[in-house]
Amino acid sequence: MLEVKNLVKTFGDYTAVDNISFEIPDGKILGLIGQNGAGKTTTFRLILDFLTQDSGVVLWNGHQLSGKDYNDIGYLPEERGLYPKVSIQEQLIYFAELRGKSKKEIEPKIDEWMEKFKVKGKKTDKVKSLSKGNQQKVQLIATLIHEPKLVILDEPFSGLDPVNAELLKDGIIALKEKGSCVIFSSHNMDNVEKICDHLVMLRSGKMVLNGKVHEIRESFGRTKVFLESPLSPEDVLAIDGVEKAVKRGDGIVEVTLTDPKAGQEIFARATQFGYIPMFNQQPPTLEEIFKMKAGEPNE
Repeated sequence: MLEVKNLVKTFGDYTAVDNISFEIPDGKILGLIGQNGAGKTTTFRLILDFLTQDSGVVLWNGHQLSGKDYNDIGYLPEERGLYPKVSIQEQLIYFAELRGKSKKEIEPKIDEWMEKFKVKGKKTDKVKSLSKGNQQKVQLIATLIHEPKLVILDEPFSGLDPVNAELLKDGIIALKEKGSCVIFSSHNMDNVEKICDHLVMLRSGKMVLNGKVHEIRESFGRTKVFLESPLSPEDVLAIDGVEKAVKRGDGIVEVTLTDPKAGQEIFARATQFGYIPMFNQQPPTLEEIFKMKAGEPNE
């Protein structure tokens, strides 16, 4: 288990991380979100002891990280770094050896991991011969091939197309199922919502959201309705508690409510003559919540 308790880090007069606390049990995934400059990367560097906190503590399985723990950590920094003139195989073995693994342990796994992430190229190819996307996948393999117990990924989906992002999600979930503790940052709220058990959002170094993803969404109320019925947007807008109603290109009316109870009246009017193809009342998406919270003034 990773425990972060009352972490504070300042640089001169600037507070980059301001009293942050959260925990991640084994076999769980935490998403750390926030705008650029919110304090996500600084938090990762404090967890890894790359920076020294002003106050607070980071505990891994009940103790502060020491040298022997680093072999159980996989870290993917936001700024990628590979040796372009070295082959994939040599590079993966080298990074694994830095984590206490032997060539004998890692070499048989390389083909399996390259297949898992669909790396286009041979393991004897030099990194510089690969596309940018395949280079990124090699660095991801280097982060994960030693099967770390604590995995920290800073913007791992950056630059990946949807197919390769899905491969990465599968890889993260596989680590979770083996009991690893995973924390990652991302600006793609869809990825965060799909794979995270827990969510922390930072704004200007402060923690503004902390909880299970579905509980956070529900806390904002079921203010979104997706409707396919005889009602027009104008009909829906006439109902008290409706803020906005827009008909999409597929014929579905997307409704934003100021009062979730208005959904009952919308449903009653839409179904007054019987069956309708769609009525779906949901809380705002994580992306909508992100925009709401990121745009709030600092207290």
